[in-house]
Amino acid sequence: MDISGITRMLLEAKEEKGLSFDDLGRLIGRSEMWVAALFFGQAQATAAEAGQIVSKLGVKKEKGAVQSFLTAFPSKGLGPVVPTDPLIYRLYEIMQVYGFPFKAIVHEKFGDGIMSAIDFTMDVEKEKDPKGDRVKVTMSGKFLPYKVW
Repeated sequence: MDISGITRMLLEAKEEKGLSFDDLGRLIGRSEMWVAALFFGQAQATAAEAGQIVSKLGVKKEKGAVQSFLTAFPSKGLGPVVPTDPLIYRLYEIMQVYGFPFKAIVHEKFGDGIMSAIDFTMDVEKEKDPKGDRVKVTMSGKFLPYKVW
């Protein structure tokens, strides 16, 4: 996935202001994960949300282009290649190793269907651990059973 110039501009402005994705999420009533997805062109803000973010970040250069980026229909996904960023690749690797076991357990508990990525939330927490801090990821997606006809 190529990172757009506007994404870079948003990330730089966030860093310069000392803001977190959580700070911006609280500003507009959204989760930090959703705001991060928005910055990378994976979500769509309302005009009001985009305006609040642009104002909070103090973006003046290309303000119209930034607001258009934030309110545009997203083009979702990383693209057709295996991700090379080590952190993103580990998520891919987790699905390679645990994807079928995950699928088997979902089917066992819910039946034949899928977990929605549309009606979906994801949270990331830091868990303190004496052996090294841990990343806790919680995904919650609506179960959608396959139709039988």
